[in-house]
Amino acid sequence: MAGDTRQRMIEGAARLLAQRGLQETSFSGVLELTGAPRGSIYHHFPEGKDQLIASAVDLAGAHAIALVNRVAGATAEEVTAHFVGMWREVLVRSNYTTGCSVLAVTIATDSADLLSHTATVFRTWRLRLAELLEQGGLEQAMAARFAAILIAATEGAVVLGRAEQSMEPFDLVAEQLMDQVRDLGSGRRLPQLDR
Repeated sequence: MAGDTRQRMIEGAARLLAQRGLQETSFSGVLELTGAPRGSIYHHFPEGKDQLIASAVDLAGAHAIALVNRVAGATAEEVTAHFVGMWREVLVRSNYTTGCSVLAVTIATDSADLLSHTATVFRTWRLRLAELLEQGGLEQAMAARFAAILIAATEGAVVLGRAEQSMEPFDLVAEQLMDQVRDLGSGRRLPQLDR
């Protein structure tokens, strides 16, 4: 049962991060949300709050990868629609109160270790999406570029949707992403930037 308590606390922390951000995610909030006993804090997380947050980031990252893997073998357009749909569901189900726990930690932490954790999660998402987009018909370099755009644009769309308490900005970004992946599938290129 100790493993269940630890897992419950990690899940609770991920939920609080997505809803309230890093500063508002505390041990006491996690205990209140999960009903875990107070003594379990340092038993399961002897290194403190950062250990709990890192575990929550890892959980959120693994959860997203599991969802993305459901469309392995799909077209690039289907992969894009699925990824956008995952985030749409987060906004709709939470009535605009939940975002991305990984993003919440990334923008608020001053811990190099936690930032490294979030970087690993985002890199894992980006590389896996690039693989799926390539398998779905995009050229390798284009799949890599579009995977980064897909994550950045969708994360931003979630932020806009939460801020405006509306699906309108999210839908505008989603439509643009779908148009873009269709263009890429037809052989059109993303514009090049001068470096």
